[in-house]
Amino acid sequence: MAADVAATIAKPVPPKKKALVPRDAATLLVLDRTLSGVHVLMGKRRDDLAFNPGAYVFPGGRVDPTDGFVSADVDMPDRLRDRLLDRMRPKPSRRRARALLVAALRETAEETGYLIGRRDGGFAKAPPDGFQPFVDKAVGLDLATPVLIGRAITPVKRPRRFDARFFAVWADDAVAVVPESPVPPDNELSDVRFVPLEETGRLDLPRMTKIMLAELDTRLAADPRLTLDLPAPFFVPFGEKHRRDEI
Repeated sequence: MAADVAATIAKPVPPKKKALVPRDAATLLVLDRTLSGVHVLMGKRRDDLAFNPGAYVFPGGRVDPTDGFVSADVDMPDRLRDRLLDRMRPKPSRRRARALLVAALRETAEETGYLIGRRDGGFAKAPPDGFQPFVDKAVGLDLATPVLIGRAITPVKRPRRFDARFFAVWADDAVAVVPESPVPPDNELSDVRFVPLEETGRLDLPRMTKIMLAELDTRLAADPRLTLDLPAPFFVPFGEKHRRDEI
């Protein structure tokens, strides 16, 4: 009996896993005004992907280290930069704030083929490979048109964590080049199309995508053209859920 107790006491306790540090990520809601209402650009994630397989999402992804150094024809307004710096961790950086929006434009081009920017534009110096479609079509980046819609940090115990910012832009204001052909079969997204906002609830959507669509709907009711400087929701991890704050 005593030996059993001693063995139990001596049994090593596995160390607690450290919570993953959320990685900067950015997403873009490309909106289309039609006579039947507002539509949003979405795509279905491949079934073999580890993160949200088979779900419909907005184009977006992780920020690359080089995104903050890419030049733009029109730079980010000071007000948007300040809101992106709000509670940025671990250390606020203007370059990181800028990189968030650049990443959203790059990922949208990679995943959907839509180039958002200014025609007959360019870059002060050769950009990274991810921006080659912009170079080929002479489209410069416009960081003044997108609007911040919200921010969300993945809860602590998830296998992958992101500190994601959600931007929105009107297609008729910002889309310089529409893709000439469907996205390739090895792309992260398939079935890329504009979906009526009122029909998005019929799709298989991640929880935060549903939440951001609801926030967008509320925002559009108060600000139909997204021109007012309204607060944006900030969903902060609270256990395995979120609490809603504002930025």
